[in-house]
Amino acid sequence: MGQVRVVDEQCPVSLPAALLGERWTLLLLRQAFLGTRRFEDFQSTMEISRSVLTERLGTLVEEGILRREAYKDVRTRYEYRLTEKGLDLYPVLMALRKWGDRWMSPEPGPSFDLHHRDCGGGVDVAVACTGCGEALTARDVRVTPLR
Repeated sequence: MGQVRVVDEQCPVSLPAALLGERWTLLLLRQAFLGTRRFEDFQSTMEISRSVLTERLGTLVEEGILRREAYKDVRTRYEYRLTEKGLDLYPVLMALRKWGDRWMSPEPGPSFDLHHRDCGGGVDVAVACTGCGEALTARDVRVTPLR
């Protein structure tokens, strides 16, 4: 496969990177997956400025990753919930977590345990062949452009 330019508008890596590649956006998604929904809770757990938080939440809503839902607390306020598009980012964040635990953690090993709610088994992120199920690395994959 030939080289792909970073500015290529159709690149399936550069488009998500442009949207998600900013630190606060990824941390907002992490918090959303941990169950944070309200503006004040995002702000207090992340220690992010109100203006940056407003901008990042607005972008994630505009992109269809989060949706705003009204709730009543003396006055009407909004909480932010992951959409189907947002939920599909879970493996991306888990892959970043796994890589970070391996290569950037100040202490060796995982930073926290993840367990399947139903059976209690561990959680892993892997790239596998859809035909035989074998775990794959970049060296095992051949890329063929479709367009």
